[in-house]
Amino acid sequence: MKLAKENWQGVAVCVGLALVAQEIGKLFPKIGAALFAIILGIICGNTIFNKPTLAKGVKFSESKLLEISIALTGLTLNLTDVMSVGVRGVAFIAIQMTGTIFFTYQLGKLLGFNRKFTLLMSAGNAVCGSSAIGTVSPIVGSDEKDKGISITIVNLTGTILMVGLPVLTSVLYQHDTLQTSAMIGGVLQSIGQVIASGKLVNDPVTEMATIFKIIRIIFLVVVALVFAKMNTNDDTAPLFSKNEAKNRTGKVGIPWFIKVFFLACLLMSLAVVPESVSFVAKKISNQFEIIALAGIGMRVKFKDLVKEGPKSMGYGLLVGTSQVILAYVLIKILL
Repeated sequence: MKLAKENWQGVAVCVGLALVAQEIGKLFPKIGAALFAIILGIICGNTIFNKPTLAKGVKFSESKLLEISIALTGLTLNLTDVMSVGVRGVAFIAIQMTGTIFFTYQLGKLLGFNRKFTLLMSAGNAVCGSSAIGTVSPIVGSDEKDKGISITIVNLTGTILMVGLPVLTSVLYQHDTLQTSAMIGGVLQSIGQVIASGKLVNDPVTEMATIFKIIRIIFLVVVALVFAKMNTNDDTAPLFSKNEAKNRTGKVGIPWFIKVFFLACLLMSLAVVPESVSFVAKKISNQFEIIALAGIGMRVKFKDLVKEGPKSMGYGLLVGTSQVILAYVLIKILL
């Protein structure tokens, strides 16, 4: 009851924005409701609905409803669909993530940012945006300021790329499903941005890009384990130290919605799920997805972006650009 009381207003606003976005999307079917949900969220979140009382509900919509949406998506796919990215696709993600972390860390060091902040930026850009930052933040011992700045920059970068990548992939790949999905799923920072960007292309790209993204999320466990072994207390000390604590990862593991997603895929592969259940799951998943995207837009605050200054924003945009370039090269080689 307490949870519902704290969240209902913010959730109601996100639901309302999602409904409006879907009506607008019907007028512009080539664009769809996803982008309009985020745009409405950004506009309203910085004007009429810029209220602290809505914050918890908006965050709930952005995170929990999106997680449920992803879990339900498993009832619309089977393991053959999930494995369609192949060994080369998994290799692409592994190399892309490693390169992103290396470049982000080295660039942050060059620009004079502290080690903890650069590691948060590395995880956020390489894995899954705010979720990754929230996961590794206690591991590297960062403060709330570094956490807040990194989340703001990563979200802004992802929002820009979310709109830009469909345009870029139309030029580079004429929206070929595999290559376009790899670019969107391998680069964008949050899974909500991946879904919204994929929707600007078509449903097959949305599904495959989500699979690429899910592989990145699974790799979060590896990133957390590596970060736990890093020396984060002294920027002048070696990055890795034998004296670092071994138990800083706590209970880091694969998120619950990824586990449910794969279990649902398995059930679909075994043909034990009725088609009617799959149909309903897809409908609910789509609705929760649009509501979550409105929440993502609501949490992009202009005042926060201005406050971070050109240096921090430039850092984020350079990292985003490097991700696109690296992905282009790897797609050309591997896919």
